[in-house]
Amino acid sequence: MLISSLRTTIFCGCRSAGKGFQYSTRSPLRKWLLKRGHSTVTVEGGASTSAAAASVPNAASNRIVGRWLLGCSGLVVGAIVLGGVTRLTESGLSMVDWHLVREMKPPQSEAEWEAEFSKYQQFPEFKILNHNMTLPEFKFIFYMEWGHRMWGRLVGLAYILPTIYFWKKGYFTRSMKGKVLGLCGFVFFQGLLGWYMVKSGLEEKPESHDIPRVSQYRLSAHLGSALLLYCASMWTGLTLLLPAHRIAETKKLMQLRRFAKGTGGLVFLTALSGAFVAGLDAGLVYNSFPKMADRWIPDDLLAFSPTLKNFFENPTTVQFDHRILGITSLTAITGLYLFSRRMMLPKRAKIAISLLAAMAYTQVALGIATLLLYVPTPLAATHQSGSVALLSLAIWVLAELRRMPK
Repeated sequence: MLISSLRTTIFCGCRSAGKGFQYSTRSPLRKWLLKRGHSTVTVEGGASTSAAAASVPNAASNRIVGRWLLGCSGLVVGAIVLGGVTRLTESGLSMVDWHLVREMKPPQSEAEWEAEFSKYQQFPEFKILNHNMTLPEFKFIFYMEWGHRMWGRLVGLAYILPTIYFWKKGYFTRSMKGKVLGLCGFVFFQGLLGWYMVKSGLEEKPESHDIPRVSQYRLSAHLGSALLLYCASMWTGLTLLLPAHRIAETKKLMQLRRFAKGTGGLVFLTALSGAFVAGLDAGLVYNSFPKMADRWIPDDLLAFSPTLKNFFENPTTVQFDHRILGITSLTAITGLYLFSRRMMLPKRAKIAISLLAAMAYTQVALGIATLLLYVPTPLAATHQSGSVALLSLAIWVLAELRRMPK
């Protein structure tokens, strides 16, 4: 009897102790310790995640890079406009040397200016065209070309220095690294191409009776490479800043996208043809519109032999081609606008297409006015700037209509 009571007491005591132990594991102290351990792991994991996020591109870094590239594209526009004004004022051949660092400082004393003017007098432009030029007149064209070259150096620094900084900060993806290296390399190539162009106007050409000017081929290559640099920078910047629209991939949308691409290519080709017009002073041969000297097709349209030579060296043909390309671009942009009105598009895309159409008509009006008024420098410079504005809007339209990334 006593043994049985003792056994029962021990058994009940063990059960009570077990329950007490289970309760103790769930005590406030135990819960706090468990929570503390869990939070420590979470914080450490969060810290490692934040460190990893900081070392790779994210939305914030993409915005910074996008704004930088748009800023660089704006500087390229400045170089294009300044180069056009330099060409219109016939200042491009005033600096007969090319030095990356030494020419950054213009002549300071009167003796230095006389020495620079003396070097210019040894080349064809002074001998044939500007033999009555005075030193003050030379200073004007010198500063125009010097400003253009210094702006080009500014563009180079604006690409290269931030590239180094953003690279070290880890703001670039692998594909973006290749893009920015290509852009920096293109800036360097553009500078070399500019000097190669200038050299063509400094060469003696005894067989030629024309006024000294740079080669229209090299001029168009120089302008074309600048436009490519601008387009690449602006496109990359916009794709980083503007999120792609979630638009249903319908047949009409695909047609509109192809239409926009073709129109953008046509705008680029029209702008490039303007370089041949400028290089040959073709805007001064037929200053009437819509006819050319009371004829729809001028008599000397194909005066050169072989026939292909006319499209690049005959001022009449070059102006005629630029007219046709301009009217074709206007027609294509009008068609793009009308086609887009029949579709449901995001608001930004509609605004971009509307502005493109408005700029196209403005640009054609500027071109006609420039022609009829015998190419006054301010109006001609505005027309050249308008071509870049039109190209910019075409790129914006393409960025708004691009596909969603997979």
